[in-house]
Amino acid sequence: MNDKKFNKWFSLFILVGMAVVTVVVTAIKFKDADSGRAMLLISAFGSLMGVLCTVLAANGRILTFLFGILDVSIYGIMCLIGAKYGNAALHLLYFLPMQFVGYFQWKNRGAHEEKKVQARRLSGKQWLLYCAIFLVGLIAAYFILAAFDKTEAAGIVKWLVFLDAFSMMCNILGQYLLSTAYMEQWYFWIGVNVSTILMWALTLRHDPGSAFASIYIVKYSFYLLNSLNGLRIWYNLSRAETA
Repeated sequence: MNDKKFNKWFSLFILVGMAVVTVVVTAIKFKDADSGRAMLLISAFGSLMGVLCTVLAANGRILTFLFGILDVSIYGIMCLIGAKYGNAALHLLYFLPMQFVGYFQWKNRGAHEEKKVQARRLSGKQWLLYCAIFLVGLIAAYFILAAFDKTEAAGIVKWLVFLDAFSMMCNILGQYLLSTAYMEQWYFWIGVNVSTILMWALTLRHDPGSAFASIYIVKYSFYLLNSLNGLRIWYNLSRAETA
């Protein structure tokens, strides 16, 4: 199987798999959700838009930003409800406007409905800069979010807060590198997906009645698979830039 066919079938697997699992999980949770049924359905719809968005991003397609607007808006609202204030602010105040920035940036790099974006790679100095920004931002975000957090008992480390801060910083850098078409974005998206799966799993453990948490565990598990494939695709897309 050649690379083009593999990408086609893998993308179809992600889309169909996410749709099937989302419908099943939503149906199971729906009867037990009580007053949270509307949020459950909205979360399911947003998750499907998000998976479509990330599959298109992995394949370098500019339409990713259209579906991204729906995804980040819905997820931001759900994070507000779930007391994930770092991710809520991130999605509504940063991700949402960055969808428009990314659209015009990609158009400037040759992307349109039928053509993939011209990807590029970070230099060594840029890598050091972004790693330093990540570490400083992670420390600052953790202490800021921990100061406002009232949902977790005091301890050496508030793990839900740490995962929220870690995911927040990976999201910030991942979105910037996505909008500016850098291949290295996918390292940060992998970090986002792993930390977010853990975050919502801990939420579900502490509050089994949190109906929409299950949807996001499923959603980010598929995102993780897609981000690994996205890294592979963008490695090849960015080869011409470094040749």
